[in-house]
Amino acid sequence: MSIWGSLIGGMVGFSLGGPFGMLLGSLIGGKISRARSGISSNFGQPQQIFALSLIVLSAKLSKVDGQVSKAELVAVKDKLKIPENEIDNVGQIFNKAKQESTGYEPYAQQIAQIYKNNPNVLEEVINILFYIAEADGNVSQSELDMIKHIGQIFGLTHAQFSSIRESRKGSDKLNPYIVLESKPEEDLQTIRKKYLRLSKEHHPDILISKGVPEEVIEESKKKMRSINSAWSQIQKLKTN
Repeated sequence: MSIWGSLIGGMVGFSLGGPFGMLLGSLIGGKISRARSGISSNFGQPQQIFALSLIVLSAKLSKVDGQVSKAELVAVKDKLKIPENEIDNVGQIFNKAKQESTGYEPYAQQIAQIYKNNPNVLEEVINILFYIAEADGNVSQSELDMIKHIGQIFGLTHAQFSSIRESRKGSDKLNPYIVLESKPEEDLQTIRKKYLRLSKEHHPDILISKGVPEEVIEESKKKMRSINSAWSQIQKLKTN
């Protein structure tokens, strides 16, 4: 079964507090805990939580610049690979999140708590939010500010956030040092250690094991390609 179609029904029986619990509770008649805060240790499957996070934050992102473009709506459906027969299920969550008065900050805070021991998964949320924002060909300043603020709520460093943003560029345009969270004056061995760490953290198999759905793992593969390209470029620069 696709992860998207099981979002609402799949969460029934799990205790999910905070804003996500309130949102889902309003959709399924209160069958989910509406606790004001806190998350049960069995809050649901990691892939369902990750998918839910993407849908809600995408809904908030889609209106942050004051307008919801057709391109952005298509992106949420197509870029997150939501099948036609499941768009209604996902649409319920998306529309509810878009219409409610709650801001994105409480959701980001809850996501940060859920994945506090898996910062690379939090980085992947930021990566895919950029993917959504790029749908209309331009990431607006308000979209960038929101994504950056979410990154701060997640506890990501400036170097981590900059690496994610830089890796969105083509291999011929990216700054390899930014991608590898390095500085030009660092020696090759130091940069290699960072390369190996990032390669391990962002390997698609690792991310899937920690809850990133296969439906969106292609973006993780692009991140890995950027990491590998950056390392190749730095090796050439340092050995010439």
